[in-house]
Amino acid sequence: VVENEIQARIDNIFSNLERLEILSSKEPPNKRQNAKLRVDQLKYDIQHLQTALRNFQHRRYIREQQERQREELLARTFTTNDSDTTIPIDETLQFNESLQNAHRGMDDLIGSGTNILQGLRDQRMTLKGTHKKILDVANMLGLSNTVMRLIEKRAFQDKYFMIGGMILTCVIMFLVVQYLT
Repeated sequence: VVENEIQARIDNIFSNLERLEILSSKEPPNKRQNAKLRVDQLKYDIQHLQTALRNFQHRRYIREQQERQREELLARTFTTNDSDTTIPIDETLQFNESLQNAHRGMDDLIGSGTNILQGLRDQRMTLKGTHKKILDVANMLGLSNTVMRLIEKRAFQDKYFMIGGMILTCVIMFLVVQYLT
């Protein structure tokens, strides 16, 4: 009864903490960080209390189970050639089974982590290839821009040479006509 009451109060405190968290987000910015820190500290403390309660309940359950088993052993009558002589190793089997499940779970986690890392490596290689291609295209565009600028500059220079040549030819023709006639 006391444990249920404590659990109900802890649940009530959790709901109040959720409301406090909402209210702390409505505080002015200069007080908000301090309020959030206090709410987080309260949550942390309440979680420790709840963990302590669970540990207490678990120890009580184990103690009651051990007392029941002790009473069963004491109430049991043993005969010399009892065909139903067994050793209670269920708890050990359950512990071993839990360890194997945890081991399998860790192997699965390591396997999925390895797969994720391999995927990231593949993506990195793909991105490196794409980056290299983009740089090659950029270099080609840069080279194309340089070639285009050189062509435009040459065309501009050729235009002046042509105009200069035409003027020079006209002057020579004028001088030839002037001095020869």
